[in-house]
Amino acid sequence: MSDATPESTPAPSEEAPDFDTMTRDIADVPAVEVITTVAVHLMSSAAVNLGLAEDGEAHKDLDEARKLITALAGLVTAGATEISNFHAAPLRDGLKSLQLAFREASLVPDEPGQGPGEKFTGPVFG
Repeated sequence: MSDATPESTPAPSEEAPDFDTMTRDIADVPAVEVITTVAVHLMSSAAVNLGLAEDGEAHKDLDEARKLITALAGLVTAGATEISNFHAAPLRDGLKSLQLAFREASLVPDEPGQGPGEKFTGPVFG
């Protein structure tokens, strides 16, 4: 008897999904949508790593949060002129909120201008 698991084959009624109809061609996605979507993912992940989600303390990792906030700051700073103030303003607000939350969550807060992403945004004050 072999330990190998036999490969399962789909039943005739189970056809493979048609990925061409399930996804949009990346060329059809406007740049502003790609940039804002990535920014929202970075924000969400940073918030979780700051312990701001349900069961927050279980997921708190300030080192990871710092990296995510810095990446977000770089993206927002570089992309702001490309996506218009209409889209950039809420991203900047979210970024600032995360930077302030990081400062509050840190046992030893960074000096002004040394916090996550502040090399891109400048010092952040409440």
